Amino acid sequence: MDKITTDLKGADFNKRLVWKTAEGFDVMPFYRREDLQRLNIQDAILSLFLRRNDTDTVSETKVHNIGNSWLIRQDINVADYSAANRKALSILMKGIDSLGFIINDPLTINEKNFALLLDGINPEGTEINFHSNGKAKEIIALLIGISEKNGIDKSAFRGALEVDPLGMLMLNGTLCIPVKSGFDYLASLTLDAAFLPDYRNILVNGSNFTNSGSGSVQELAFSIAMAVEYLAQLTDRGVDPGLAATRMRFRFGVGSNYFMEIAKLRAARILWSLVNEAFELHGNDSVRMEIHSVTSEWNKTLYDPYVNMLRTQTEAMSAVLGGTDSLTVNPFDIAFSMPGEFSERIARNQQLLLKEEAYFDKVADPASGSYYIENLTALVADNAWKLFLEIEDAGGFISALKSGFIQDRIERSASERRNDIGRRREILLGTNQYPNPEDKTSLVSVPESRSAITENTDDIVVRQVKLSRGSEEFEKIRIAVDRASKRPVVFLMAIGNYVMRRARSQFSSGFFGCAGYKIIDNEGFDNLDDAIECSVKSNADIVVICSSDEEYPVYAPQILERIGSSTIVVVAGNPPDIEELRARGLKNFISTKSDLSETLKFYNSCLGIKD
Repeated sequence: MDKITTDLKGADFNKRLVWKTAEGFDVMPFYRREDLQRLNIQDAILSLFLRRNDTDTVSETKVHNIGNSWLIRQDINVADYSAANRKALSILMKGIDSLGFIINDPLTINEKNFALLLDGINPEGTEINFHSNGKAKEIIALLIGISEKNGIDKSAFRGALEVDPLGMLMLNGTLCIPVKSGFDYLASLTLDAAFLPDYRNILVNGSNFTNSGSGSVQELAFSIAMAVEYLAQLTDRGVDPGLAATRMRFRFGVGSNYFMEIAKLRAARILWSLVNEAFELHGNDSVRMEIHSVTSEWNKTLYDPYVNMLRTQTEAMSAVLGGTDSLTVNPFDIAFSMPGEFSERIARNQQLLLKEEAYFDKVADPASGSYYIENLTALVADNAWKLFLEIEDAGGFISALKSGFIQDRIERSASERRNDIGRRREILLGTNQYPNPEDKTSLVSVPESRSAITENTDDIVVRQVKLSRGSEEFEKIRIAVDRASKRPVVFLMAIGNYVMRRARSQFSSGFFGCAGYKIIDNEGFDNLDDAIECSVKSNADIVVICSSDEEYPVYAPQILERIGSSTIVVVAGNPPDIEELRARGLKNFISTKSDLSETLKFYNSCLGIKD
C-alpha cells in the first residue's frame, strides 16, 4: 500500500484502482493471504463441489485425485421421433454424454414414439433430459415403463424432466392453468418421479435472468428465491423437503465476465447449503446443488458471428472451473438461425478440447486458494444473499413477481447494460468495437424474443420478463443500412498533426463502421485544397474532420464552408473550444463520450434511413 500510494502521487486510491462492479460491490486491485484466511470458506466450497461418485475426502493431499469431470450436453428438437433418435445416436459417438430432448408438441408423447426415441440409447452411460410444454407425468410413467419392460434398473436413469412453472409464469405473464393447480401438479409429479431415484423433475432456470440482462448477483439471488418458493410450495403439499431438494436442478447462464462467472457458481453452492440448513436438510444428496450451465445468449451477435465462438469458449471455461455438473455450449449462430451441422460440431468440440486437451477435468475446484477468486466468491455470495433476503421480506418469489420487484430490478440492470454497450463501456467485439463494415446479414429484422403470452386463465398475471440481447439496438441500425437503397459513404479527412489525425481517423472508422457505412480512409493530407478535392470526388454523405484540438479552429470552418450543405460535416473529438466551433456553424461532433447507438440512429435519420 505504501508503494501504491507513492506511485499514485496523490491520486485517490478508490477512484483509480478499485473496481466498481456492475453487480453493485467494490473489488480491490489486489488480495493477499490474510484476506483468504479471513474468509475460511475453501473447505466448505470443496465439500459442496464434489460429485456423488467422488471420494468424501477433501484434504489438500487428495484434491488432485478427485477430478472435475462434467457431462457434455447437446439438445435436440424433437419433431420426428425417428430422426431425433438417429441424431442422438450419431452425436453420442462424437463425445456427447448428455442428451436434451426438446418436445414442442406434447400431444405426440406416447409409448410408441418414446420407444422410437430411446431405441439404442443406454441410460447407464448417457444422461437423458426432457423439456416439454406438457404431459410431464406421462413422460415419467413412460420412463418407468421402459425400465420395467427392458429390465433396466430404475436407478440407471440419470437426468431431468425440466418442469419450470415459475419460469413460465415469469416469461409469459401467466400460466395456462391456475398457479395453485400448477403446484398441485408439480407435487404429484415429484412423488411419481421418486420411483426414479436419480432423476430430477424441477428446473430452477436462472439462465432466463441472464438472458434478460441481469447481472451475476441478481441471477443467483433470484434463482435461490425461486428454489425456496418451490420448496415452500411442495412442503405445504406434503412433499418431504429432502425429496423436493433432491428433485431440483439449477440451470445458470454463463456470461463472458470470466472470473465473476466462476465465482457465481461457487457462491451458488454456498447459498444453497444455507437454504438446506434452514429446511434442516443434512444429507449429502440434498445439500449438494446440481448445476447445469448454458452459455449466455445475451451477449451473442448477428454481425461478425464467429466472435460468438470466442465468447462461448471463455464461458465454457468459467462454467467448468466453477464446478458445473453438465454444460451446454450453444452453437455460435443460435441467435439468428437454426444451428446446423457445422455450428453444432464446433460447440461440441469446444468442450472436448477443454476436457481432452486442456485437462480441465483433472482437478476439483481449481480456483480454490486463489486469493482473488475466493474473495470474489464471498462478495458474490454476500450480495446475492442480501438481495435474496429482500425478496423473502417481500413475501417470496411469487409475491416479488406480482409486485414487480423482480421485473424492476431486471429491467434496470438491462437498461444500464444497454447504455454501457451504447457508450462502449461494455464491449461487444464486432458490434460496438472493431466492426467489420463489409459484413452483411440476410435477415430483414432482428429476431424476436421467444417469450409469448399464454392463454389468460384470470389467475395470477404478472408483468413479463423479456428475453433479449445486448446488441439488438446496433443490429437494428445495421440491418436498416443493409436494406437501404444506397449504402452511406464516410470520407475521413485526416489533416494536420500526424499522430492526432491517425488516432482520430481510426476512432472515426470504427465509430461509423458499427453502422455498416462504407469508410474511405487515407494516410491524410498536409494540404487543405487536396483534402477537399478528394472528399468532393468521393461523393461522400459524411465527411469527418480528423485533426488535433489546436488545429480545428483553423481547418474546420473552412472545410464546412467549401464542402457545402449537401454533405454532413462531422468533427472527431471533443475540443475545448467546441462552443466557438458551434457558433461558426459546426454542429456535429463524435467522441468517446458519445452514445454510439443513439448517434448512429441520428445519422441514419439524417440520411433518410428508417428502422
